Amino acid sequence: MASRHKKPRQQQWYKMDLHLHTPASADYQEPHSTYLDILRKAEFRGLDIIAFTDHNTVAGYAAMMDEIEKLAFLESLGRAQPEESRRLAEYRRLLDKILVLPGFEFTATFGFHILGIFAPQTPIRLIEHLLLSLNVPAAALDAGNFEVGASADVLSAYQGIHEAGGICIAAHVNSTHGVAMKGFDFGGQTRIAYTQDRHLHALEVTDLGRKTRDATERFFNGTKPGYPRRMRCIQGSDAHRINAPAGERTNKNANLGVGDRVTEVQLLERSFESLLEMFQGTDFARTRPYNSDRTPLDYVQAAREEGNTLVQAIHESMTKTGGRLYSVLTDVCAFANTNGGAIYIGLPEDAKKPPVGVEKPAEAVGLLQREIARMITPRLECEIDVLESSGKPIIRVQVPSGAERPYAIEDNKIYVRDEGETSLAIRDEIVNLVRQNLSMPALPEPVSPALTALNTPQSPAPQPEPIPPAYAPELSENALPPTAGVEIAAVEQRDDTRYYTMRDLRNGSLVQNVTRSSARRLWHYAIKQAEGNPIRPDKVQWHGDIGVWQRYDRNGQVQFDLVQRIAGGGLRVYYGVSDSGMTGIWATFLSDEE
Repeated sequence: MASRHKKPRQQQWYKMDLHLHTPASADYQEPHSTYLDILRKAEFRGLDIIAFTDHNTVAGYAAMMDEIEKLAFLESLGRAQPEESRRLAEYRRLLDKILVLPGFEFTATFGFHILGIFAPQTPIRLIEHLLLSLNVPAAALDAGNFEVGASADVLSAYQGIHEAGGICIAAHVNSTHGVAMKGFDFGGQTRIAYTQDRHLHALEVTDLGRKTRDATERFFNGTKPGYPRRMRCIQGSDAHRINAPAGERTNKNANLGVGDRVTEVQLLERSFESLLEMFQGTDFARTRPYNSDRTPLDYVQAAREEGNTLVQAIHESMTKTGGRLYSVLTDVCAFANTNGGAIYIGLPEDAKKPPVGVEKPAEAVGLLQREIARMITPRLECEIDVLESSGKPIIRVQVPSGAERPYAIEDNKIYVRDEGETSLAIRDEIVNLVRQNLSMPALPEPVSPALTALNTPQSPAPQPEPIPPAYAPELSENALPPTAGVEIAAVEQRDDTRYYTMRDLRNGSLVQNVTRSSARRLWHYAIKQAEGNPIRPDKVQWHGDIGVWQRYDRNGQVQFDLVQRIAGGGLRVYYGVSDSGMTGIWATFLSDEE
């Protein structure tokens, strides 16, 4: 079957905090607190699922279970004192309401922190064996120390936790000891490896729900170059005490208490198995930040506000008349050929307008199933479900990044996704898709990959003869090109036609043999500007060796044409750069609104 409809499931929302320390951590700030104190606080905060994640040890969870076992043994002998009976009854009452999971916060090589969380029935010795295999010294196994010496590397920890049946979460990735390496001007390839690894289930962040340009969740939403895997982001308290000091909860780097930073999760039941199933899935609407002072996050509305992106498309309807159903299918095909993505149907593109919904959603889902099966080859497994926003049914189609590229409509129309647009693939893009499917290397870059004389300062409009490319030096990571838009890498004249090589700034890939007539919208814009509006350095807004040539509005979004000086007096020009691509030193040109 080409697609399957996920039947409505009786799921409900649970509150979880998967990052709690106990007195078993050497740096716990209230060492005289009891495990019952932690559970009572969790109950008071309305938590349904928690995890004990002490530093490089499972001793906290083990101590609690050992206490319960001893109390139960005394009860079975009829020798429990009244206070012991009350404690046992209180444990039973609380553990009936709260799922408590064993785990640890592992300190990997170079000090990066990783959470491993396991099922309650997992033997403590098995978790300790995993810690030993990650080079936690046996003598330190119960110490709960922050540092343990020469431990295993990050990727080995991911793999070990995953293979042991645990949930693997990179801890506080956007702050100290986080694998996102925020604030570092180096380590790009390491950051990619540490945040995209297939054994990693989620990223824990401290700014979940923020709408700002630099929000961590936005960076890992599948639209950034080198980071094609969308990562689930959650939040946890990282509590080293039961109650936060006065005034600390509002500080993102605060010293928090139990339940001060909570994630809501949608599950079939409150169990480790259901939680693991959710983390292994790709339905990102099943987790959301919890804030008692706000209404729950409307995931559909949040998607609308983000708009059309590399991994998301918004459609108001899917009627056959007017080609709207076909437009949905082209997006399905394009997402399968790119990074995958989600399609929402029943929403005006203007996020300020109310949702219109889909009439007879069950019939609409059935129609989508049939059309995907009939129109797209090879077979493509999509998940189609119905969400609700403002009381209106909204269809969501979740498209995977395809494993048998290229995918085509009616066997011969191949579409790809470029930023927020879907376009027919040109010849070299189709070649790259085939090579990806065959696990072959991408097309090689030209020997001289820099800008051509098109970008030489004060050069006249290009003449109809071959234009030799200039030399581009290696750039420091701080002066790398922006991470969105396009660059003209080379031009070749053949008879009466110019053929351009376009560089995608998201990932550096090259598409050759592009003509002005075959160029899609952004490429066409770049070629038109290069030919008819060459750079005038005296009109550039310079900041050192980088500058803005012009700003313009494209579909309500400000975009930039940027310039960079290179050795020998030449220029590199980057066209159509969105604000999301203004990373590193390029962010200098962004206003507060942008």
